[in-house]
Amino acid sequence: MSGALRVLARLTERRTLRRLGLAALAGVAVSVFTLALAVAFEPLPAALVEKPKATSLRLLDRHGRLLREIAGPDGRRSQTVTLAEVSPHVVAALLAAEDRRFFVHPGVDPLAIARAVVQALAEQRVVSGASTLTQQLARRLVPRERSLSGKLREAVVALRIEASLDKEQILSEYLNRIEFGPGLLGIEAASARYFDKPALRLDLAEAAALVALVRSPSAYDPRKGTERLRRRRDRVLRRMELAGAADPAVIARALRAPLRIRAQAPPQGVEHAAFAIAAGRLAPGLAGSAPNQIETTLDGELQRDVEGIARLRTADLERVGASALSILVIDNATADVLAYVGSPDYFAASALGANDGVHALRQPGSTLKPFVYAAAMERLHWTAATLLPDLGLVLATPNGPYAPKNYDGREHGPVRLRVALASSLNLPALRAATLVGPDVVLAMLRRFGFDSLSRDAAHYGAAIALGDGEVRLSELAAAYSALARDGEWRALRLLRKVAFADGESRRFEAAPPRRVVSRAIAQELTSILSDDRARRPSFGAESVLAFEYPVAAKTGTSKGFRDNFALGYTREVTVAVWVGNFDGRPMRGSSGISGAGPVFHDVLERAMRGRAPAPLVEPDGFVEREICPLSGALPSNACPHRVRERFRVGAAPHVVCAFHERVPIDPRTGERACTETPTTELRVFERYPREYEAWARAAGRPLAPAVPEACRRSGPLAVRAR
Repeated sequence: MSGALRVLARLTERRTLRRLGLAALAGVAVSVFTLALAVAFEPLPAALVEKPKATSLRLLDRHGRLLREIAGPDGRRSQTVTLAEVSPHVVAALLAAEDRRFFVHPGVDPLAIARAVVQALAEQRVVSGASTLTQQLARRLVPRERSLSGKLREAVVALRIEASLDKEQILSEYLNRIEFGPGLLGIEAASARYFDKPALRLDLAEAAALVALVRSPSAYDPRKGTERLRRRRDRVLRRMELAGAADPAVIARALRAPLRIRAQAPPQGVEHAAFAIAAGRLAPGLAGSAPNQIETTLDGELQRDVEGIARLRTADLERVGASALSILVIDNATADVLAYVGSPDYFAASALGANDGVHALRQPGSTLKPFVYAAAMERLHWTAATLLPDLGLVLATPNGPYAPKNYDGREHGPVRLRVALASSLNLPALRAATLVGPDVVLAMLRRFGFDSLSRDAAHYGAAIALGDGEVRLSELAAAYSALARDGEWRALRLLRKVAFADGESRRFEAAPPRRVVSRAIAQELTSILSDDRARRPSFGAESVLAFEYPVAAKTGTSKGFRDNFALGYTREVTVAVWVGNFDGRPMRGSSGISGAGPVFHDVLERAMRGRAPAPLVEPDGFVEREICPLSGALPSNACPHRVRERFRVGAAPHVVCAFHERVPIDPRTGERACTETPTTELRVFERYPREYEAWARAAGRPLAPAVPEACRRSGPLAVRAR
């Protein structure tokens, strides 16, 4: 080729290369322009326009500890946190494992893409991915097809995110929106589920384990075993060492740390508390709202222990045909709910466990008797020594005559109010309700917060004394807690603070006290309800209501054995227990003392653990007098027994006992002595008002013998010393 031709060829080659270069540059420019145009027209994912919303409800106890996280309607647990609320180990592990150049790339990483392509060509398979954290977030927010066009769309969305948010915002969105396991959305939910702690408190080994889950939550799911997750965690830790993200000595310790995943706690009664709050039953004004975190008044340790007692005792109660129970523990100083069990197992479908016995309407049996006697003390000035007839009676009811009986089927004649209430005798309580008036009793019950008794007094009649109406366990707990506060009623409080996904929150202060009965009457009722000796006639000397410290307690059993209750209090706490079946089936002879009583005993003992019991009854405001236990009056010199009784100031008796008499007896015959009887001795006998005479004879009471025929001529000796 001639020199001229060679020069021409070189010029042509240069022009071709120049054209190719210009074409390549034009192609790149067009691609960049097209990509920029695509990014410009790509809207920011809708989910990023709003703050991420929690899909679950977190319940905290009174100490800020997580009680339970309840999944939302989509079945996921999710809580939103800021970067400041996440352990720095998490971000360091995440960047080392998933995106080392996160802070320098614009949303896609050309170097990572090139590396992935070269590795794939060399190995003839996909060796590593090239997705940045931003691309992973884009994929989560805007699902795509697994194709080249889908990958390009993912890149466009990632670039759009990077153009709109700074790097810290992208990290925050990523940590709140990426799945860390089945039903676990975000780092906070994962940290609570697997390590039972907030994300802020994760150590290096725990942070690396959670980051390890990001690659494939299903493949590394610890429910399938922890070995694969541990190996993946260790790879994350070694990547951190290579990246200089942590000190080698710290990495070495983390590699040696065992992987301890918290076992899935079986869901129990806290669900009832959560749903009660959401429905507005214990927090009016929250109904229909969507809180994402609730700081309750519950004591987490006590709650778990009470749930355990509920499970164990439910198994025992199956022998009497009971399948459910409910429990409340109240802090008397504040009316805070310390433990709340709506049923032993919310998810027990066969036992209708989703029902909440704390708020179910049930017949309370004898648990209303203290408030009947409170009305009589206030209106009729009765005292613990007031004598009441435990004799048969017939009540007129809308359904016809009603002849009630005591639980033991016996009549006990004259009984003091102290014994009548402590031993839960039905007939004296009915007479009390009749004498004071059902309308007065109903008014007293409503003062103590029994709003469920919404019918008029005529509907209930005197039978209201035996629980002929339906009330809630929460109402009973509040009423007995008022007695523990010496007559000051307070609304129960279950929550302290409620936070919503939009950042708003609402605080709930303890309700102010409201006096519903005088301190003296409340103290007198407490004295009776805590009197082990006075309850012995019905419950025995060593019943489940006996403790090593003073406890005021009362049981109740509804008609047909469908419900039984046990309630009681110390100065510090009140415990309320219901036992029965949610479908209303009767139990097999289980009463308050045998069914709810053992549960009550266990729960109160646990609630009082670590507390020093304060005196239940204070001496001030009372006077003590010696009385005859049979008549309740001041003893005469014929009374063989005496007991000491406390009386409200101004209410002590002035009448002397007339139930005992000394009668001269002929020791030879045991008959009354006549005027001519040579030798006599005085013996003490009982004598009763007319209404008790038939009972006394039938009961074989020690009545004075009749005047013998021989004495009717000369006359009996008339010595009746008192």
